[in-house]
Amino acid sequence: MADIRLIALDLDGTLLNSEKQISRKNLAALRAAQEKGVKIVLTTGRPLKAMEFFLTELGLANQADEYTITFNGGLVQRNTGEILDKTVFSQDDVARIFAETERLGLPLDAISEGTVYQIQSDQESLYSTCNPTLQFEKVAFADLSSQQTYNKCVTAYTPEIVDAGLQKISKDLFDQYEIFKSRDILLEWSPKNVHKANGLEKLIAHLGIDRSQVMACGDEANDLSMIEWAGLGVAMGNAVEEVKEVAKVITPMTNDQDAVAWAIKEYVLKEGENGLI
Repeated sequence: MADIRLIALDLDGTLLNSEKQISRKNLAALRAAQEKGVKIVLTTGRPLKAMEFFLTELGLANQADEYTITFNGGLVQRNTGEILDKTVFSQDDVARIFAETERLGLPLDAISEGTVYQIQSDQESLYSTCNPTLQFEKVAFADLSSQQTYNKCVTAYTPEIVDAGLQKISKDLFDQYEIFKSRDILLEWSPKNVHKANGLEKLIAHLGIDRSQVMACGDEANDLSMIEWAGLGVAMGNAVEEVKEVAKVITPMTNDQDAVAWAIKEYVLKEGENGLI
């Protein structure tokens, strides 16, 4: 197996524990990998603004030679905010998706950079409970601007209703958009061919790294593409079954048991049980 030069990390359910924190062991393992020259790339559905705390903790914030994949691959950017690649929705795309969520009795938020436009409907979106650091604005659909673009849309609602709605989405929409769950309450809508593997492919072309040198760690459906694509795809012990099925490695522990540290120790540092982590 090729030496790992880049670690791509999902946040929720992977790098973060149930308290939404990076554990001491995970942080120590990541710093040890960085000392070996390995790039650490957070690969997430969140916008950059919602990740500032974690980037700072990892020593990656505002660094021109460090990178993040945001909006599930829709934005590839330096941690200074400079955009290397961008794929977005138009207002017409949002209109088509909103018509579908209204039909299914689901809420919809449209996200543009760090602003979340909560489109008024009969259902109250729960997205503010997922990313409270973002700016939220309630808006009637008729007032949603056609002069700007949108990075993605989200449906955040009770798990049972989201799951039932997912089964009823019109088949043609799956041909037009990327539609997947990223948490039990969160259904995400992205432009076609926007997924984490696509974003990583663009980043490694910029960095001159081969995908055989990438380790990707994740747990949810929106991580599946990068885990299948990476030279070393690692599923957390708490991952959904479809992710475990495509992973080359399944950690023997969960995100609450420092699974990321275990994977780094085994496959990046290759130091075994030596007390360094």
